[in-house]
Amino acid sequence: MIFFQPRFVLEEMNGKKIERSIIMCGIVGYIGKNKAVPVLIEGLKKLEYRGYDSAGVAVFNGGKIEVIKSKGRLSNLEEKLISIELSGAVGIGHTRWATHGEPNDINSHPHISHSGNIAIVHNGIIENYIQLKEFLQTKGYEFKSETDTEVIAHLVEYNYKGNLVKAVINTLNDLEGSYALGVICTDCPEQFVAARKDSPLIVGLGENENYIASDIPAILEHTREILILEDKEVVLLQKDSVYIYDMLGQRVDREVFHVDWDATAAEKSGYEHFMMKEMCEEPKVIKDTISPRIKDGMLVLDSVKLTAEDVAGIEKIYIVACGTAYHAGVVAKYAIERLARIPVEVDVASEFRYRDPIVSEKNLTIIISQSGETLDTLMALREAKKKGSKILSIVNVVGSSIARESQNLLYTWAGPEIAVASTKAYNTQLAALYLVAFDLAYKKGTISETDLKRLINELNSIPDSVKQVLDAKEEVQRFAAEHYNAKSVFFLGRGLDYALSMEGSLKLKEISYIHSEAYAGGELKHGTIALIEQGTLIICPLTQDFLFDKMVSNIREVKARGAVVMAITPKKHVTEVQKVADVVVPIPDIDPLLAPAVAVTPMQLFAYYVSVQKGNDVDKPRNLAKSVTVE
Repeated sequence: MIFFQPRFVLEEMNGKKIERSIIMCGIVGYIGKNKAVPVLIEGLKKLEYRGYDSAGVAVFNGGKIEVIKSKGRLSNLEEKLISIELSGAVGIGHTRWATHGEPNDINSHPHISHSGNIAIVHNGIIENYIQLKEFLQTKGYEFKSETDTEVIAHLVEYNYKGNLVKAVINTLNDLEGSYALGVICTDCPEQFVAARKDSPLIVGLGENENYIASDIPAILEHTREILILEDKEVVLLQKDSVYIYDMLGQRVDREVFHVDWDATAAEKSGYEHFMMKEMCEEPKVIKDTISPRIKDGMLVLDSVKLTAEDVAGIEKIYIVACGTAYHAGVVAKYAIERLARIPVEVDVASEFRYRDPIVSEKNLTIIISQSGETLDTLMALREAKKKGSKILSIVNVVGSSIARESQNLLYTWAGPEIAVASTKAYNTQLAALYLVAFDLAYKKGTISETDLKRLINELNSIPDSVKQVLDAKEEVQRFAAEHYNAKSVFFLGRGLDYALSMEGSLKLKEISYIHSEAYAGGELKHGTIALIEQGTLIICPLTQDFLFDKMVSNIREVKARGAVVMAITPKKHVTEVQKVADVVVPIPDIDPLLAPAVAVTPMQLFAYYVSVQKGNDVDKPRNLAKSVTVE
């Protein structure tokens, strides 16, 4: 399965480290036998989850390029197109997330060249656009927008000498930064050109029609045959052929990738929001991640090539990830240290590579990334690899950059995740990390075969446990309806419950815009309790048996100061917890080590229902996009 995610770039320019956030808007391109506009609009709708503030299309029409674009939602663009007849069968479309210049019609994509003969769409950021703009102005080129992208359109025209591929290659040689490009030219009405560097772009192969897109859902209804472009590659598309070139203009062969997941995976399928659909998919995707790796009650991790000798030589493990994946890594730290007795350090990827980490061949670095394309995580992988560390990566995207550069690999079979707030990806990452923890411990000899089989049996029970939680979600919904106007929410936990609380807090603040923090229960008396007052809302997981009494005491402390508490606990503890909490959400009894994979679902549900009650755009929260990574 291929599904792209955002990236953050760190690279060296003129001896200085340059970092830039890559804003992954949406690109769709079409050439074929049908009208381009319906295909482009349909594709752009499939990419709305990536976030955008304007949209536009450029289509060959009656021998010239027509550009129609509009600020705001795609519906604004569609309204403009109603009164315009665009019958051309070649076109490019774009949804923009503003980086250079405010969101408006002029700054929207596509952009056209000085003569109107070239139109382009662009994802990414051009670092040296000011120098290029000044150069082009000396050549008489006039600029209408504030964007870095318009520079590319003029530069392609400047370099065009009758061969569009060569013009694009020559242009790319002058660009510093990131790009995914779609380029059409009035001199070439039966072809268009695309290219990529540090910004995802795929090619879809049809019958007498071909496509480009930022992500597979945009074109999945039309084709399942995909070419994955590599960095610094240019592709020439005609309706009956596709040719890939390197930056020297040499042809490149590329294996066709067949997409085997269903198109409905990227549709709401009757759910009000993608987030709810994706939570309801958790039992299935957890099972899909676990089942292929278990045979006759034992682990079979074919793509993890670490031997018992390798594991015995590991003195320390680094786990490197961002956001939700980072929180999964914190859970894994507890599991690995408890089972395999190997010290584990968890790092935010964007910090890891700055601090010159002390990494050697005696270390294992575990990389976690849903997309496998998050570049700050990829750069951390390369940093660790350069210093001799073994690499084990957990990703959701087959053939992604992190997957290709990893010696050991586990795919999570989560399928597409459209909602900005990650849910099922987290659960599958936990499932994969538990498999890794079991494998390391068994190979090191810190758990017996009997222990391993018991843990595997517990892991196999998680999908059904999550389903039970989802089937009884009304209690969470009721609590959310009563408290959605909370100004501040605290998540309290100890041990693995503290790691779990970090993710619960993130989910709530992402989509509800309520201030939320996660605290270790034992830290209450060291300052945090000063924040507790009458009506303060607290979410408290209690899943760790050996810490249960201490967490009950923490609940008593906050209740004595007027807090309202929703507790999440295994059924065996419900009666006891009901004595101290206002609301108790039960989860099935499970080994405490694995409880986070089940107890996170009520937290996800709580965030979802609070957001719905507040009338927020659940799948596309403000200031966020699935395709943006910032530090």
